Amino acid sequence: QLQLVESGGGLVQAGGSLRLSCAASTRTFNSYAMAWFRQAPGKEREFVAAISWSGGSTYYADSVKGRFTTSRVNAKNTIYLQMNSLKPEDTAVYYCAAELVGSTWPPPSYDYWGQGTQVTVSS
Repeated sequence: QLQLVESGGGLVQAGGSLRLSCAASTRTFNSYAMAWFRQAPGKEREFVAAISWSGGSTYYADSVKGRFTTSRVNAKNTIYLQMNSLKPEDTAVYYCAAELVGSTWPPPSYDYWGQGTQVTVSS
């Protein structure tokens, strides 16, 4: 029912910034809560940030609070992850995910996933 495509990854020096985008193919984008996850080398996939269907609510992992900001533009079927003050430990493949809005926030799980985009932070 939904396809997600991330973009914007690349190589950046520590302290720099990147903005990731995730475009969704759906007629009902505002029916989905969205999220960002990442998987670093040798580590399990971890939650990064979530954003509600309207963009009015966000939730961040402690490791990125104050540095990362997620937003959405429903008219463009797109969410963004603005990453500032990047650290080498932010190096990972970043994935976007989607879940149909239910009765709970944040969603306990996500049914739809993108292919990922590589972010590499050099020191």
